[in-house]
Formats: sequence, structure tokens, C-alpha cells
Amino acid sequence: MVNNDQRRRQLAREKFERQQQRRAQARKKAQRRNVIIASVLAVVVVAGGVTFAAGGFSSDDSQDKAAPAASPSAPPTPTPSPSATVPEPKMTIDKSAKYTMSLKTNLGDIDIAMDAKKTPHTTNSFKALADKGYFNKTKCHRLTTQGIYVLQCGDPKGDGSGGPGYTLPDENLTALGKPAADSTVTYPPGTVAMANTGQPHTGGSQFFLVYKDTKLPPTYTPFGTMSAAGLAIVKDVAKAGADGANGDGAPKKPVTLTKVTVDKA
Repeated sequence: MVNNDQRRRQLAREKFERQQQRRAQARKKAQRRNVIIASVLAVVVVAGGVTFAAGGFSSDDSQDKAAPAASPSAPPTPTPSPSATVPEPKMTIDKSAKYTMSLKTNLGDIDIAMDAKKTPHTTNSFKALADKGYFNKTKCHRLTTQGIYVLQCGDPKGDGSGGPGYTLPDENLTALGKPAADSTVTYPPGTVAMANTGQPHTGGSQFFLVYKDTKLPPTYTPFGTMSAAGLAIVKDVAKAGADGANGDGAPKKPVTLTKVTVDKA
């Protein structure tokens, strides 16, 4: 016959076993949820957080909150949808000309060739922002080294949530060819493209620098090409890795844009 003390121990043991079972089930659910999240992020890029997500590669990752999303890692996407609170800059560039955007950084100069005929709104916006020092003393806030291969910059807040207060129309989206069966195109090394929120026409000031073939949906305006020296700098930053989990976070080798200029080539 089971006495009271034995019965209490039995009940305590059964209670413990039930708790362990519930914890094991919770761990399995969390693991499944993380797998789902990771697989979703793998197909989105931020301006702010991604959807390069993303953030993504997140306009205002990102990223980091790309989203983009960058976002791999999520595409280059900015995290929140940028709210258009001010008008897009008045068109002042020569839309038939070519321009050079020079990123003066703590690691050297990254020069980017831009064709205003193909991306007039994007080129004009970068010219207007650069002329007023918008990018000066800002950090490239997001590096992704798995899934997609980009360095995301252009956020004055440095966390993937910043933007100029207006959005830009998408441009030049057919430049990289016809999408493959998985609805992606390849953004080759040296490509410079706009981050956005994953929705059409939501680019702002955030952009990403591609240092290795990266498959993304053709929804990120490709507006420039890095010089060989600039690409080498970005590759060197990527080699040092990212602080975040799964190769997605702030670059371990910090990149600061000390001054950005846009001039007619």
C-alpha cells in the first residue's frame, strides 16, 4: 500500500516529468519557428532593416532591421516603411550625363559610377543629399556574409531605421536580366543598389554594396558600379566578418563615410 509520503513523491515526480515534457516541446517549437524565420529572411533584402534582405537589404534594412531587409540573411531593407514627410528633391541634374559618387571612408575611397539616363531620380537624390552633407560622418551599419553578400550604408541614424523623409520610384529594374525560376536575378560583385522596405517605390537614402554574386528579387534599383579599388575595400571588410548571428550585423571592421560627393563624370 502506498503511504502519503510515497504518494507525494510520486506526484512530484510526475509533475517534474510533465514540466520537462512541456519544456522539450517548447524548445522544439522555438527551433521550428527559428527555421521558418531564417528561411523567410533568406528570400527578403532593407532599407532599414532589410527585406537584402534588409533589409532588407532593409530604405529606412534595416536592418539592420532589413532589412533590406538587407536582410540571409534578409535582403537589404530599411526596417520601417519610410514615411514621406518631405518632397523628393527638385530635378537639377543633367539626365543625359554620367556621374561619379565618391565615398570617402576611413578605409579608403570607394568610387561609384552612375548613369543618370538609367536612374535619374536616384542619381538626383544622391546628388542633392551629398551636396548638403547628409551622408558625412555616418557608418555603414550592416554587413551580410551568408545568403546574400552586401555592405549596407546610407542611414544617418546608423541602425537601419533612418531616411531622408521621402521615397524614390524604382528604376532600372530590368538591368540585370530576366529572373530565374526562383524569381531572382544575380546582383554581381561591384553592384550598388537601393535598399527598400520590400514594397515598390520605398527607397530612401540607404543603399548596399555587393561584394559577391548575390541572388535577390529584381526589386532593388541598381544604380551604380564600384571601382575595382572600392570593391577590394568592401571585400576586405567582409573578410573580417559581422558581429551579428548568422553572418548578419554590424561589420567587425567599422566603415565610416567621412564625406560623400556626387559630381558629373
